Amino acid sequence: MPASVPKRHPPRSTHDEFDGPHQFLPSGRMTVSKENDLPRVQAHLLIQEQDTILGKVNDRLSQCAFDFVAKYQFPIPLEQDKRPVQCPSDREWNEWVFLLKRLATKRRIPARVIYSGQIKQLVTILENSLEMRHAAKHQSRPLKDDRNVLQLISAGLQVAKLLKDAACMQYMDTLYLETERLIQSRKASPARLNPTISGR
Repeated sequence: MPASVPKRHPPRSTHDEFDGPHQFLPSGRMTVSKENDLPRVQAHLLIQEQDTILGKVNDRLSQCAFDFVAKYQFPIPLEQDKRPVQCPSDREWNEWVFLLKRLATKRRIPARVIYSGQIKQLVTILENSLEMRHAAKHQSRPLKDDRNVLQLISAGLQVAKLLKDAACMQYMDTLYLETERLIQSRKASPARLNPTISGR
């Protein structure tokens, strides 16, 4: 039998596919909306309430990450400008996210310790939760709309689920329901509503 000839793969091209044959969709009568033309969404939570809620999510997720790393004895690199980790608050949430993402991408975390073995999903959910830390720590941030606050709590719940932390999941679920009830009560009392804010 003749020896098999290895398949040759065409060299990768640096050519931009948008420079080749392409098309444009007909614009018809579509007009570009100005920022002040966008639909407006309501924010029923006071800024202090948002800070408190997102601060709770931030702190509870840090505890969740601390417990997970301690349970499976994952290594935490020592850094000259940071203290060794003794408690969850020794690292901010974005630092816990960076550590967990590095452990996942370096295949230090076995798939069996993640819910349904969803290592890739863990990285995505961790990235989604980063906005929550930013919102909780930066006081100059704009007021968030109701859906965004609930989405951030939900992202925290998903992190807890993938890390198989039942207590943290219960905490996030309770916080979600309490926040949702507070928003609904404000909707029922128009006199207490906050001004609407422009959608993003």
